[in-house]
Amino acid sequence: GEEAADQVRLRARRLGLGKAPVKLASATSVRDILTTLGRDAPDFVVIDSIQTMHSDLIEGAPGTVSQVRASAQEIIKFAKEHGTMVMLVGHVTKDGNIAGPRVLEHMVDTVMSFEGERSHQYRILRSIKNRFGGTDEIGVFAMEEAGLTEVSNPSALFLTDRQEEVTGATVFPALEGTRPVLVEIQALTVRLASGATPRRSVVGWDSSRLAMILAVLEARCGLSFSGAEVYLNVAGGYRLTDPAADLAVAAALISAHAERPMPSDAVIFGEIALSGEIRPVSRTPLRLKEASKLGFDRALLPSSGEKSGGTMKKLQFAKLANLVDHMLSRD
Repeated sequence: GEEAADQVRLRARRLGLGKAPVKLASATSVRDILTTLGRDAPDFVVIDSIQTMHSDLIEGAPGTVSQVRASAQEIIKFAKEHGTMVMLVGHVTKDGNIAGPRVLEHMVDTVMSFEGERSHQYRILRSIKNRFGGTDEIGVFAMEEAGLTEVSNPSALFLTDRQEEVTGATVFPALEGTRPVLVEIQALTVRLASGATPRRSVVGWDSSRLAMILAVLEARCGLSFSGAEVYLNVAGGYRLTDPAADLAVAAALISAHAERPMPSDAVIFGEIALSGEIRPVSRTPLRLKEASKLGFDRALLPSSGEKSGGTMKKLQFAKLANLVDHMLSRD
């Protein structure tokens, strides 16, 4: 419905898929589409896009809520009756959310979307809704000349060249479902003249959680950030939602504040409580295994939590119980 069949065919030839066993058809009438598919029901159907489809069972222009609901309902009914897998491509807003009311999201079994910074070539495929499994798995892809290609080692994408130690940079083993991804967290503090209002800028993390970490560092550790601007960035356009990033963020802030670099061969993770206690996180062995695989030698992690003897023997690690006792020490 978005393009003519010849346009899709030209793109397929450019990608070297001109002889792929895929049948193309340009149509927007749901009745015509289902009549054609019913003659020999295929295994897989892609509708691009559902906002261009039109059902004669209801009045309204294509793209309206009533038309999207009616068209999707007819296609889904056909899929269930014939055992056909259907992918409905939908429009999104500039923010990456599904355009219009979420009526389409409620009707389908799985909602998947690409996310990532426009300036980067890498895209993360994330499942927002999944009736058949978890929604915490991701896929990482890169846009190449031959189209989207899978990135087998996504951790390498989010780590900059760390040959030299720099202040305010730490490595955090994030976890997306069962897949560990190492990302670099960068912090910068800039001292201001007295009376100026300090700025707090965050890219790739929750700004409210940054405010909490700054409050803990000031109340429990005696570090004052009130007279400095604070900038926090997650490298590579990655967005973090894992609470285990608290300790890595705190370490980056302390490093930037003290102008002393953190060890470049160390990974840091742990959740910070308001009391300054460092709480255990899930899947510790999996995080350490990924760090060891990528050549990291040390780990700063909570003192309690999951243990894995085989992985621990390959890494030097420091068990941290409280932010006050450990993060401000010279070690």
